[in-house]
Amino acid sequence: MPVHPPHAPGRAALALDAAFRARGPLLAAYLPAGYPDRATSLDLLHQLALASDVVEVGWPYTDPMMDGPIIQQAGAQALAAGFTVRHLMETVRSLAPVTHVLVMGYYQPLYRYGLRRAAKELAAAGAAGVILPDLNIDEAGPWLAEARRVGLHTVFVVAPTASDERLRRIAAGAGGMLYAPATSGVTGTTGSLSASLPSFVHRLRTLTSLPVGAGIGVSRPEQAARLRQFADAAIVGSAFIRAVQDNPGRAGIAAAAQLAGELRQALRLPAVAAA
Repeated sequence: MPVHPPHAPGRAALALDAAFRARGPLLAAYLPAGYPDRATSLDLLHQLALASDVVEVGWPYTDPMMDGPIIQQAGAQALAAGFTVRHLMETVRSLAPVTHVLVMGYYQPLYRYGLRRAAKELAAAGAAGVILPDLNIDEAGPWLAEARRVGLHTVFVVAPTASDERLRRIAAGAGGMLYAPATSGVTGTTGSLSASLPSFVHRLRTLTSLPVGAGIGVSRPEQAARLRQFADAAIVGSAFIRAVQDNPGRAGIAAAAQLAGELRQALRLPAVAAA
């Protein structure tokens, strides 16, 4: 079993921890950096920041295995529009003073950029942590060492099929929260939430004190109201991209922000009132 260095969270990571303790379930809004283009991206993300609790800034990648067609297309559009890692860092730096920022990406581009360099620059920009859905806990040691050196949380996506022993190992390496899949598909799924999700979140609570966020397939206020009953965060991404796609120009920014407001309101209301 790998031995990970002690985790001393940085200022941004501690602020995210405090937000989980102080408020009801949080709304985490995801969008790829540079989407739909560099000129619009920051404005869109700032509007989402005002209407949500956490902004997850996507690091666009050419082979996003966990993402469905909507996020894949958005990431490809950002790359075609000239996305660079420098733009990602500038985006985090711009958002960090007004919201809690997590960067969601894949391990390969992070590794190519340089683990130490990426961790140092993300922490300096004000990120609270990084979500790496494809990072296996058995191979996470080098990244965790660099992330912990600068006080970044690492959020892992956890599978209901994992054993309790493995989930404990993942939780021991994680920080900020654990990411529980709300459906069995890829992002952008529009069906019902998994019937086993509440029991899986309850199981995680017997294994760790970390908050548990649920995402993948969460898109509607009624789903957020359901998550309010047992999860610590609702993670939403594809629905915001659909709002931008369906409403040209600045109307798309307004539609995405309105949806975020509706989702957060549903998370704050008692379940019977939100239904």
